[in-house]
Parts: sequence; structure tokens; C-alpha cells
Amino acid sequence: MLKQSEWRGLALHHIPQMLIDENEPFRPVRVGVSILTETGPSPSFKRELEVDGQRIGLVIEYAVYWDYDIQHLYDLEHMWIYLSPEGDVVDCEASFHGRYLKGIAPGKTNVDPDGRISLFVQPGKHAYSPLRELFDLLPDLHAVTGPLAGKDGVLEPKMLQGTFKTSPDADELAVEHLRTFRFDITGTYIPLEWEADMLVTWDELKAEIPVRMNQLLNSLRRQRAIR
Repeated sequence: MLKQSEWRGLALHHIPQMLIDENEPFRPVRVGVSILTETGPSPSFKRELEVDGQRIGLVIEYAVYWDYDIQHLYDLEHMWIYLSPEGDVVDCEASFHGRYLKGIAPGKTNVDPDGRISLFVQPGKHAYSPLRELFDLLPDLHAVTGPLAGKDGVLEPKMLQGTFKTSPDADELAVEHLRTFRFDITGTYIPLEWEADMLVTWDELKAEIPVRMNQLLNSLRRQRAIR
């Protein structure tokens, strides 16, 4: 098993660079890291991850947590980096609205000379793509950051059910709050660099999320009470 300093260093070295829209109002809070050295289920996403010991020596899973999606409170996105037994990057995948895409573009146009992968982040929604043009094919690309902002209230996934969406006013509070973040997409993307202290284990992040969400909802209740 890797020591804490070893897994964090490995994860930070290989984590893809995110490219976000200039007007993106949100930033990721924390990244829950899992390192799989044998085939098994993802700890935080409904899928199987294969480690065959030949092409794939290990998989680094990054569960990227945001307090906000422009349409709902709570957002967990994923990136997977596949390393060969020799430690070379041989593949990348990234979440896209509950599914996932290949994270390396044809011709490796999003891989720099040092092997660092860059991923574009859908404005407001935070789905990943190796190609920015993919977002232009989404029919609601601009609607979700405008008139559709906040429409989904509070998202509470099954693995965290009952931990923070415990009050009937939660969705209403989220809708009101998220509408204040509506923005116009520029189409110009800028890099977001990761800080080492953003990386924690997935178990640590899973425990932190309900605490953050409850604090956020309680803060919104207090703000409403004094208006």
C-alpha cells in the first residue's frame, strides 16, 4: 500500500489540467483520490475499473467535488488515469453527465510534451471533454447557465442519501441561490491549477461532503431569515 506522501505525489503528478470558461463562477473544492492496483468497482462511480497487469498496472481515480453545479447544489465529477506497470500514462477517461468519455483527443492534441493531459470543463455543469467543440453540440449549453439555472434544487446521490437533504425547504433554497450565479459563456477557456492540499482520500472526501452541504444549506436559511 502506498504511503500518504507517495499516493498524493503520484496523484498530483498525473492529475489532468482543467480548462474552465473565463466566466465560470465555481471552483472545485476537493478531490477524493483512489488508487486501484487490481480490477474492481470504482469506489465512487457506478462502473468497473480493469487492471490487467499487462497494459494497465494501476488506475488513479479522481472524484472532483464542487459545492455547486449551475443547476443543483452538490456536484461530483470524475477523471481516471491509467498507468502501465512501468508508470506511463496509457489512457484517460472522464465523466460526462453520468457517463464517461475518452479523455485523450484524437492525435493527442490535449496532451503536452511532458505527457500532461488537459480537459475542457463544460461551463456551469463541469462535464469533461478533451475537445471544447463537443460542448457546442449540446442543445442546452447556454440555457443551463441562464434561464435553467437552479432548476434541479439539491442533488443527493444514493450513496449519501439522508445525510443533507433532510428539510423540505432545501430545494427551494438551492433554486433561489443558484439563480444568482447565472452567467454568459465566453467560449474562452483558462487553466485551473491544482493545489496539493485539495487532494484527500475518497473516504475523507465522502465524510466531508455532508458536513459542507449542511453548512451551506444552514447558511442559506440564515441569509433568507435576515432578508
